[in-house]
Amino acid sequence: MMDDFPLLLSTLYDRAVRLFPNQEIVSIEADRSLIRSSYQETDQRVRRLATALNRKLGVKQGQAVGTFAWNNQRHHELYWATANSGRICHTLNIRLFADQLIYIINHGEDQVVFVDPDLIGLIAPIVPDLKTVKAFVVMSDDASDSDLPNAIAYEDLIADVAPHGAWPELSERSPHMFCYTSGTTGDPKGVAYTQRSTYMHVISNLATVHIGPEDNVMPIVPMFHASAWGYPFMATTQGARLTYPGPDLSAEALVPLIESEGVTFSAGVPTVMLGMKQYLEENPEADISSLQAFLCGGSAVPRSLIEWFWTSQGVRVIQGWGMTETNPVASVALLKPHMTKWDFDRQLDVLETAGLPTAGLQVKIVDDDGNRLPEDGEAFGELLIRGPWVTAEYYNDPRTPQSFQDGWLRTGDVCKITPEGYVRITDRAKDLIKSGGEWISSVDLENRLMAHPEVTEAAVVGARHEKWQERPVALVVSRQGSDVTEADLLEFLRPHVAGWWLPDRVIFIDEVPKTGTGKFDKKVLRDSHRDVLSG
Repeated sequence: MMDDFPLLLSTLYDRAVRLFPNQEIVSIEADRSLIRSSYQETDQRVRRLATALNRKLGVKQGQAVGTFAWNNQRHHELYWATANSGRICHTLNIRLFADQLIYIINHGEDQVVFVDPDLIGLIAPIVPDLKTVKAFVVMSDDASDSDLPNAIAYEDLIADVAPHGAWPELSERSPHMFCYTSGTTGDPKGVAYTQRSTYMHVISNLATVHIGPEDNVMPIVPMFHASAWGYPFMATTQGARLTYPGPDLSAEALVPLIESEGVTFSAGVPTVMLGMKQYLEENPEADISSLQAFLCGGSAVPRSLIEWFWTSQGVRVIQGWGMTETNPVASVALLKPHMTKWDFDRQLDVLETAGLPTAGLQVKIVDDDGNRLPEDGEAFGELLIRGPWVTAEYYNDPRTPQSFQDGWLRTGDVCKITPEGYVRITDRAKDLIKSGGEWISSVDLENRLMAHPEVTEAAVVGARHEKWQERPVALVVSRQGSDVTEADLLEFLRPHVAGWWLPDRVIFIDEVPKTGTGKFDKKVLRDSHRDVLSG
């Protein structure tokens, strides 16, 4: 039957190259130079790389290739050469600790590691601990300065091989990518993205948030984090232009790139957007009028950020939610047709949620005993999710049973679901603050604080309290030169939250620590401020 035709990424790729051969890919390289290529030119490089993986590096189908790299042209080529030929692209988070990197490279049994030249210094110290890596490929045209064993330059690797012919007909359930969780507790957990799961994720998400050949897509979210949320695959599938921003993700680099290349769609974490907001306020002559939409996720997007970008820049900030385990985008906050007539403040009530599950996925919330809770916008419990691109297990990991329940993935997020079906994340279970037996949402407090014009970042954690068990403490980064005080911020919060939610302390800090994926590292803040209310 034709409906048994396998769901393979190579079919999406070949269509894009055939129909849009002259579409452009722009890339900022490790040395900050800018290069331009086309789909057709890139296809020849992808096919030569696929040949070299086999004949020069000896990587067999089903074996993993590590990538230690920024968002750039060669990383794009690796995504497609591995997926199309049956190898596994194992993206390595450059911000993981050394022992975590050693663990995931050995656990994934990576045969080769491709590394950007400016990242060699990060990976060189752990080379003696890597058990399966046979060679290193420096992602440039020269590897002579590298101290890595058996190192070869990327351009030398693909220079003298014939392009791969027709792509093999693989099993749609074969893995094409390993993505590991950031491992904030214990060793990172591996998730295998299959041909089928990514194919279906691509199709469903393109049906949710439109990207077309007229677009220029810039994935700011790192390619080493959950496949850049799938946007290299989605943009290519639709024949869109692609702009890869390289190593500099500061607003000073991103805003001019958006302007010069005419980027229309981008995706990244809230901290990136907060930086862009500050830059645009300080540089009103900057022009990002080409940018139509920005999918923002990884942590809760402040309501004030959504409002500012729309009213000041005409940019739709679309909140998305997902996990490494969900391939990753699983819900998107878009308005239903009848909501377009609402006033903007009421629309923001919807746009600040985690949104509606994308087509194909099912969600529910449950209490501590696993009983399903009503979707009335009031009851809250742990969010569970299932669907055709949600992983069913962790790769070769005995911790699988802890996260899966009767075919559902336990997300660890505490949520409400409204009668309209919108998921509203109250907090991560570990970040909720229990004060006197009642729960306080750190996310709600953070978003309210970041709505203050003198606040650039805010994180709220629970500190020990003799009477109430825990009380909220706010760690705030104020705008440079600001004289905002603790009393000012508490007064700002007072009309918006219950009195017993008000933080016991507001402490001003220079910077909120970040995880390897750009989220606020609440664990570090909890550990350092656990006893701040004692004595």
